[in-house]
Amino acid sequence: MATVKVNLGEDSYEIEIRRGLLDEVGEKIRSITPKAEKVAVITDDNVSPLYGARFKKILEKSGFEVRIISFPAGEESKNLGTFGNVLNALAEFDMSRSDVLVTLSGGVPGDLGGFAASAYMRGIPFYQIPTSILAQIDSSVGGKVAVDLPGGKNLAGAFYQPKGVFIDPDLLETLPTRYVHDGLAEAVKYGCIGDAELFEIFENLKDREDLKAHIEEIILHCVLQKARVVEEDQFDNGGRQVLNFGHTIGHGVERYFNYGTYTHGEGVAIGMSLITAQSEKLGITEKGTAERILKVLKKLSLPTSIGIPAHELIPEIMHDKKRRGKKMTLVLLEKIGKSKLLTISTDELKKYIVTGQD
Repeated sequence: MATVKVNLGEDSYEIEIRRGLLDEVGEKIRSITPKAEKVAVITDDNVSPLYGARFKKILEKSGFEVRIISFPAGEESKNLGTFGNVLNALAEFDMSRSDVLVTLSGGVPGDLGGFAASAYMRGIPFYQIPTSILAQIDSSVGGKVAVDLPGGKNLAGAFYQPKGVFIDPDLLETLPTRYVHDGLAEAVKYGCIGDAELFEIFENLKDREDLKAHIEEIILHCVLQKARVVEEDQFDNGGRQVLNFGHTIGHGVERYFNYGTYTHGEGVAIGMSLITAQSEKLGITEKGTAERILKVLKKLSLPTSIGIPAHELIPEIMHDKKRRGKKMTLVLLEKIGKSKLLTISTDELKKYIVTGQD
């Protein structure tokens, strides 16, 4: 088992990574939050049929009263309406401030459930049990919890750290192939921005079985990097912004297509490809970097371009929460494993956002 500690003073917690870990989570929660009597499990209608009943028994065996709170899977559920429904369900369960919320899920219930934990009674303890690659390597770590608004993604939220994150790679066995690749886009991002060794793992992968053999190693590489960045910049005011590589364009792509055509990871893959191709042309990025990224993403069956001109995409990018007035910070690569932040005027976006359809 690998254990990574996220050092944030009073908000410190541990991330545990091991196959078969789910069966031990009840006792681990009991030991960390001994006063808890009730556990609300926030999940969706994809995960609940697979693991809900099993996990309920695991928690009940540790002496908890358990309520499963499920909602429809997908980004479209990550809204204020679902958020309100979850808060009402917590109240109907008569939860106290010493009780516990657990997210058993991919990124959407993880983000929404964590935000509900931060808001209910002004904050109750919560734990993350991520069931998708994207959640295991990225969204479950760092304490950024949120819901979407009509004006943009993750515009209502908080920084609220979990009491623990339990990562069981066995839970990935039920993932559809598309969502395996979706999550791996974020892992490729970690290789690009600060871990050349991780990127080379992807370059050397032979097939799906080889990927399965390396998945714990890939998860650990990502978690270690995410934990380090979060420790240095817990509230996303500086260096943590490097985690947004590919996201400025990616979020614009998701929004342009109304969150229905491309998954989050697919949007990030497109964003990494387009921004690096352009930064290489501008002499910012080492030559050949864009081609290396392209080859890895294609190996993972991820998209690398879109069939719309940049001038149609830029208005969607302007909704990005990284914009500060007329300034926006872009994440660019100097080379694989080394990234930099570049703050530009929004008027300059067209120089860096080029889709090839212009």
